[in-house]
Amino acid sequence: MSVKSLTQTEAEERAALLAVERYDIAVDLTDLPTGPRVRSRSTITFTCTTPGAESFVDAAATVVRATLNGRELGPAADGRLPLPGLAASNTLVVECEQPNTQDGAGVHKAVDPGDGEVYLWMSFEPDEARWVWACFDQPDLKAPHAFTVTAPAGWTVTSNSGHAQVSASGSSQVWAFPATPPLSPYNTVINAGPFYELRRQIDGYDLGLYCRRSLAAVLDRDADKLFTVTEQGLRFYGEQFGMPFPQPRYDQVFMPEFGGAMENYGCVTWADTFLRRAEPTPAEDELLAKVLLHEMAHMWFGNIVTMRWWNDLWLNEAFAEFACNWSAAEATAYTDAWAGHLADDKLDAYVADQGPTSHPIHQRITNVAEAASIFDAITYPKGASVLRQLQVYVGEEAFRVGMTAYFARFAWQNTTLQDLIDELAAVSGKDLNAWRDGWLSLAGTDRLTLVSAGDQMVLEGRGPAGPPRPQVLAVSAYQKQDQALVRTKRALVEVQSERTPVDLPVGADFYLVNDDDLTFATTRPAAPEMAAALPTAIARGVAVATLWDALVTGEATAAETAAGLVSVLDVETAPAVIEPYLLLAGDVAEYWSPPAAREAIAAEVADVCRRLAAQPGKRRIALRTLARVTTDADALLEAAGDDVDLRWRALIKMSELGADTSVLVADLLSRDTDPDAKYRALTVRAAAPDAAAKAEIWQALALDRTVPIGATNAVTTAFWRPGQDEVLTPYADKYLTLLPVLHRSGMIVAMHYTRRLFPVFTSDEAYLTRAREAASGDVAPVVRKSLIERADQISRMLRTRSLTKA
Repeated sequence: MSVKSLTQTEAEERAALLAVERYDIAVDLTDLPTGPRVRSRSTITFTCTTPGAESFVDAAATVVRATLNGRELGPAADGRLPLPGLAASNTLVVECEQPNTQDGAGVHKAVDPGDGEVYLWMSFEPDEARWVWACFDQPDLKAPHAFTVTAPAGWTVTSNSGHAQVSASGSSQVWAFPATPPLSPYNTVINAGPFYELRRQIDGYDLGLYCRRSLAAVLDRDADKLFTVTEQGLRFYGEQFGMPFPQPRYDQVFMPEFGGAMENYGCVTWADTFLRRAEPTPAEDELLAKVLLHEMAHMWFGNIVTMRWWNDLWLNEAFAEFACNWSAAEATAYTDAWAGHLADDKLDAYVADQGPTSHPIHQRITNVAEAASIFDAITYPKGASVLRQLQVYVGEEAFRVGMTAYFARFAWQNTTLQDLIDELAAVSGKDLNAWRDGWLSLAGTDRLTLVSAGDQMVLEGRGPAGPPRPQVLAVSAYQKQDQALVRTKRALVEVQSERTPVDLPVGADFYLVNDDDLTFATTRPAAPEMAAALPTAIARGVAVATLWDALVTGEATAAETAAGLVSVLDVETAPAVIEPYLLLAGDVAEYWSPPAAREAIAAEVADVCRRLAAQPGKRRIALRTLARVTTDADALLEAAGDDVDLRWRALIKMSELGADTSVLVADLLSRDTDPDAKYRALTVRAAAPDAAAKAEIWQALALDRTVPIGATNAVTTAFWRPGQDEVLTPYADKYLTLLPVLHRSGMIVAMHYTRRLFPVFTSDEAYLTRAREAASGDVAPVVRKSLIERADQISRMLRTRSLTKA
């Protein structure tokens, strides 16, 4: 069925015409234990400013019956049901059925491979509620939602407003939830299944955790961490925003075959891959905390206050990403959160912002399909870094007071960018118009370089369109003491033009531009030999970021970058930063190194992994990267011992090197308690340099889609291996034939499949040109953008592989 994407003009016209008073939505899940169907009846009461006018309601599921004020309505077309002859007050009743709960949008039925139990989740951003029930699916038509869910007996149902009245209905149960506060349709949710549940009462809140029964032991292991960070986050945000979370119940539901996490009001849905089957590493613990805090921040920025239209998506996502790092560093044990942000997501943002799909943080979005394409590194980590800069620019206290005023003024309403800017300008006394125009309306990255001008140090800057943006940052002077660098002076610099004097002594041994990482700008020079001598994780992170930027812009070789990373890894003390640096080092060895140098660079990375593996607390993360770069899989298997996760990684490497792993895989499957262990076995099969194995995996992964999204990263990484060109070459063309259908199943899956299935090692510039041309054809905007980004990344890798300088 062809489904139209709502345009901004249509949304504005509908919002001017209609006001939604309430949704009463009845959902029937009783077919799901043996069938695929979800049935709904949506009763919408709404007013119309112009009686007699015509509008439409979004209904992309199959409409069974619909009445408007008692009148039968005609069929839906293009995902829309016409509403002719509107009255001043209206009651619309629409009965829908959605039979595609395997790979459709908005709703998904998952079957646990371990015990056969059935679970169902819903996720609606940006406009996928319409695939389940009829609604006015745009963010600025907020209304209370009251859900009544009929589910199989023995199931638990979760939704936004928490405490439901449960009654029997034959062999089923009916869950009647109280009405929510005014919410946008995309903020609502229903999750259901035979959940394992944990609850705690903390600070007056009733906190709940849910997962499938087969992962109960894992949730038990992680429950204290999850409850602790939830408590810390609710307290921090309530204080900083001057508004405690306004309902007593807050649930978090870990679901199979879900991608990422979604901030549904009062009932956050997570991919249950966040419940690590192996004991989590420090970086994984920090990621768990930051995702929790990100989704929690949306309770305020996204749910309580919601953007009017998708051009202000950054107000939701950038703010939540900023807030999760801010709150983690200030209110939890993860005090190096900003260093982790820099070592991981921010590096991606620097690359994206210098690539062909760079866009202003705030940009015109003509329809919702376009909105789906900007859930990206510009909106998230660049946006978060820009908000961090705004906090520094206006001052942290003014920022806090301004946010408090913003939420007090606009609670349960819709806002625009200017509303936030006005509140912060009022409390800070700063004219933020130039800041707004430079940072939010202009794409691209500033470049800052410190130079000596006689007896004075000068910061030279350039922006994408000339002068650098207005910003405040730190520049520091360092002196050598033995093998270390000691900061002797830190200058806070406000940049307003191309050249800014800096109050630092001339002749220091080293200068670090953007010390403490307060702004979003690339810096020079890159000094890999100095990075390891810097005294803090964030300072070392700034130096690594500069080195990485030199790599991706073709100014540094893979060998230089690997050497710099290895030197930092040998001294790094921040546990959550070591793992991202190991990931970068592994990427340099696999993706960025010239074929002739790949073995030597991999050996250098392998050596640092062995050194780290001998240190307390670093063994597992070091051996994980060693599994990527070693050629001695037998030694790796021996080192893994009884660690099931490491043994799987060793078997993947053995398979890549051509060994027969069938007996070892069967033995490990018999011992692995993970209900999803069969996908680890599939990953081993994917790594084999064997044509039959590649064909089998491609069928399951790309065509049948029987690999859940949480397993696709590992499977695709194993599928695309260096040195396997002979068996992989045919899949480059196969990938291009998939492009018109990669958007099915919704936004997250579309982005994921487009990036992960892209051929990494068989690409050349001619193929990248073909891929870009294919992206201009009949493909969804989110697929087009993801493909162009991936092609740019691989083009950069090809360029770096060709560098010959020492």
